[in-house]
Amino acid sequence: MRRESGWPNRNTLWAAAFVDELAAGGVSAVCIAPGSRSTPLTVAFADHPAIEVFSHLDERSMGFFALGRAKRTGDPTPLLSTSGTATANFHPAVIEANQARVPLLVLTADRPPALRDSGANQTIDQQKLYGSAVRWYHELPEPEANGRKLRSLRVTAARALAASTGTPPGPVHLNFPFRKPLEPVPVSDDVPDDFTETEPLAASGRDGPFVHTAQGRPALDDATTERVRAALAVERGLVVAGPSTDLDAGAIAALADSTGFPVLADPLSGLRFGSHRADALVCGGYDSYLDIDGWPAPDVVFRVGASPTSKVLRGYLRDAARESGTHQFVVDPAGGWREATFAASDLLVADPNRLAYDLAERVEGPTSDGWRERFAAAERRYWELVADAHDEQFFEGTVMSDVFADASDPATVFVSNSMTVRDADRFGGPRDDTLTVLGNRGASGIDGVISSGLGAGSATDDPLVLVLGDLAYYHDMNGLLALSRCDVDATIVLVNNDGGGIFRMLPIADFESVFEQFETPHGLDFAPTGELYGFEFVRPDGRAAFREAYRASLDSDGTQVIEASFDSAASHRFREAVHERVLDALDGD
Repeated sequence: MRRESGWPNRNTLWAAAFVDELAAGGVSAVCIAPGSRSTPLTVAFADHPAIEVFSHLDERSMGFFALGRAKRTGDPTPLLSTSGTATANFHPAVIEANQARVPLLVLTADRPPALRDSGANQTIDQQKLYGSAVRWYHELPEPEANGRKLRSLRVTAARALAASTGTPPGPVHLNFPFRKPLEPVPVSDDVPDDFTETEPLAASGRDGPFVHTAQGRPALDDATTERVRAALAVERGLVVAGPSTDLDAGAIAALADSTGFPVLADPLSGLRFGSHRADALVCGGYDSYLDIDGWPAPDVVFRVGASPTSKVLRGYLRDAARESGTHQFVVDPAGGWREATFAASDLLVADPNRLAYDLAERVEGPTSDGWRERFAAAERRYWELVADAHDEQFFEGTVMSDVFADASDPATVFVSNSMTVRDADRFGGPRDDTLTVLGNRGASGIDGVISSGLGAGSATDDPLVLVLGDLAYYHDMNGLLALSRCDVDATIVLVNNDGGGIFRMLPIADFESVFEQFETPHGLDFAPTGELYGFEFVRPDGRAAFREAYRASLDSDGTQVIEASFDSAASHRFREAVHERVLDALDGD
């Protein structure tokens, strides 16, 4: 992309070539925090007609916004910052992107090498700043109107996108040193007048990406596929789907249909909700009934996605391997080990969707439906008991149940960590409607949740629902500024128990003398954030009022924050009471 007046200086040429190459590689949006040293790239992004710019004031929140957008799209939204501590604020989002396998392209502007280690203002060591958390790090040379260097720059852009979206996807860090002038002001003889004519490939690139990268899909050889097929030819098997944004629901449902195996679907797996449920038994109540003493172990387990949210499910699979010798296949296209109980028997380095379709064509179903019907009956009874509990008492789990039950079709639902995702797992009843459910389960932090949710919402026309606790809300209130600056609307459900509910699930809760150190009461009134950031803040009283406010928000323009307040201890006691009722009822059945 060339300006009508040519290239005023080498920085302008360099930045425009790089941004043009990102656009050719499919980048359609960028997140930028204002800063001086990053001016050449900021101008190039702002000038490019094919790239939408999301402007942020807080780099930490911006990193999570880009992360959430990438979760929703599967493509990286680059981040751009100036030099200094601004770059360090990306680190939490980089860690989450690494752990959760989310494509992220981090662009940091830097002082020229001659100023490093000199006491120069706003100069820190940015080389390999994010350590082992990135798929690739590259230090760019200083800009120059040189054909070979410009071609290298374009190749670097293509390589960065390929590394970010490869197997596994993840963050890539590129560091750009710039000398002044940073603005597009003319510098005599900086760029030769005939540069475009003498170096057309370097100056203008190609029609499309400078380098096309073909991403392959790992597959098993025939002998191994046959071994897996034979192992799946049993009656008592399970398909376990953990958190993922890459699973093809149709593929996994096809395998479940051909084997007759129930699918235990994490709420973040992409499998708990959708029309594919017509072809497979998709289970969501396992976090309770697998805790029943004597619940039979499967003979084989086919696992896809990351480690399941449910501690009960993880323990059940561990004990099945230790005590019953259950054959457990973990399928991971990158060959990563994502099974922390160390009880799995096989790691299959293969694309899970391709393998599922392949096995579905080869496997013959069981001769009996008894195993499948056991899970189907448990599911029916479980959700009956949960519905009765919701009618009896309005507690935190009821909020999560109603969020999923009343969500629009389609909708994007972003859930926080801590108790929020656990309640989503235990009380989020499966539906046939199209719900895209996302969360930050890579490092499982509560930082950046608002920004991640709003980033996801920026990438879709689906109604956006964001569910989080009060501590997560407090941690990322800066992220609320994206509502206006990035033109995103949301229904935000704030579950306020004055902090610390998750710790009541830990043994330390029995030590009353020190437990107050683990509780995190803040006593904050969040209502003023509505006036500060320009949205409606409502506090419904009781379940009926909550559902009315929630449904009204889904049908309304703008953003509404709906706060449901609970006593943490009381809510936890009732949650566990419901669990015990399920165990008693289903154990009797």
